[in-house]
Amino acid sequence: MSKRVQNPFGNLASDIPSSIVVFLVALPLCLGIALGSNAPLFSGLIAGVVGGIVIGALSGSQLSVSGPAAGLTAIVVAALTKLPSFEAFLVSVVIAGVLQLILGYLKAGILGDYIPGSVIKAMLAAIGLILILKQLPHLIGYDADFEGDESFIQPDGSNTFSGIFKSLNYIVPGAAIIGLLSLGIQIVWEKFVVKQAKFLQLVPAPLVVVLVAVGISQFFIASNSSLALPAHALVNIPKAENVQEFFTFFQFPDFSHLTNVNVWIVAFTIAIVASLETLLNIEASDELDPYQRITPTNRELKAQGIGNLLSGLIGGLPVTSVIVRTSANVNAGAKTKMSAILHGILLLLCVALIPSMLNLIPLPALAAVLIFTGFKLAKPSIFKKFYTKGWDQFVPFVVTIIAILLTDLLKGIMVGCVVGLFFVLRSNFRSAVFIVNDEKNYLFRLRKDVSFLNKPIIKRNLAKVPDDSYVLIDATRADFLDKDVIEVIEDFMISAPLKNIRVELKKSANKAQGFNNNNENQ
Repeated sequence: MSKRVQNPFGNLASDIPSSIVVFLVALPLCLGIALGSNAPLFSGLIAGVVGGIVIGALSGSQLSVSGPAAGLTAIVVAALTKLPSFEAFLVSVVIAGVLQLILGYLKAGILGDYIPGSVIKAMLAAIGLILILKQLPHLIGYDADFEGDESFIQPDGSNTFSGIFKSLNYIVPGAAIIGLLSLGIQIVWEKFVVKQAKFLQLVPAPLVVVLVAVGISQFFIASNSSLALPAHALVNIPKAENVQEFFTFFQFPDFSHLTNVNVWIVAFTIAIVASLETLLNIEASDELDPYQRITPTNRELKAQGIGNLLSGLIGGLPVTSVIVRTSANVNAGAKTKMSAILHGILLLLCVALIPSMLNLIPLPALAAVLIFTGFKLAKPSIFKKFYTKGWDQFVPFVVTIIAILLTDLLKGIMVGCVVGLFFVLRSNFRSAVFIVNDEKNYLFRLRKDVSFLNKPIIKRNLAKVPDDSYVLIDATRADFLDKDVIEVIEDFMISAPLKNIRVELKKSANKAQGFNNNNENQ
């Protein structure tokens, strides 16, 4: 691998444009997740800044982007209703950061290595489908659900699919025009425009989308058109009139709540869920990395811990590695962590200096950016590729996607792992015992791991061996033999002379211990 790829300052031509894309994606998500969490809007922006600058600098990942995550929304909502104040909740975030630091030093990052590759790829495809399905209503101006929402069941009782159909009754014409045009611009830009001149590759399509969308929106307003967007279809960042007012947006933890048991329960919950989501997303970001770099997971847990510690101290929501921002980062052509760091700096500067300009950005344009990102994650070719790999890869892939769509990320991954484990056991079960016969000559070959699950088939086939036969039991290729299987074979070898069956047992001295040596040949 070229050292230049690892140099954070050697790829600014790629990292600066991609940081702008991630900034445009992160802005509505930070605000939306804070809104969906019933937390102050500014707390989501703080988390985005910390996730970009602090975690981006400390992380060993070159492409992962951290910030407030939709997966923690339900936990934050429950915590804010259980705890006496937002300041008490910030104490939980600080403690969660300390706990993640401890997990990093305990080397808990190894847990992410046990997730099957098909499940990780399914997670990426599922997030892509969620982005498309969840952003379609925002594309046409229906904002009943907050930006960044990933849950299937909504608070009003509707779900992802019924929400799409419901949104068709509330189309905002101006928003639909801007949203559909924004989608078209990205498709044309990627397929045709960037191929016309090399310098155009440095101009990110989402930036063009936002500039065009703002121009159209302002034209609608200036011409007093009925197509002018309502307030809910525009970005809404808290604005400060002066520096002093800006600093009042920051809130600080009240450590007098340290003795509150609920504060500690919330902290442990955040630490565990945020760590698991981070490990999953890190596995996914490494999968997306075109240079196939491997992220040190224990270092990532430490970086996340410091990020949550700092975010809690200055009034921010808890943070994790977030696959939506990460995939947008990769698709935009980022090469090093400078992209994540620069997106955090952009968030901080723009929120502090030009919030009024940011509030001109139409949400349908940003929804179009997310939908285009989602399509890249869930291309039909990905499904076709897994189908050609066989059912043992395709079924866990599809089941994981469906489970994530209908529940949430962690539950879906657990379901996918269980299904994947079933196919591993099934494959091992089928290949562990090989039986063939030629008239009255029988071969029982035991391979790989022969567990108690194989006991019935071995017992049943041994019982079928007719009188006056010869049986060769070859255990030289077995890595593991269950005691129950050994007992079945030994019982057969003891009873075989009664049917005039000659049995020969071949065993490996170092792999198939446990047989009674007196029964080796009958």
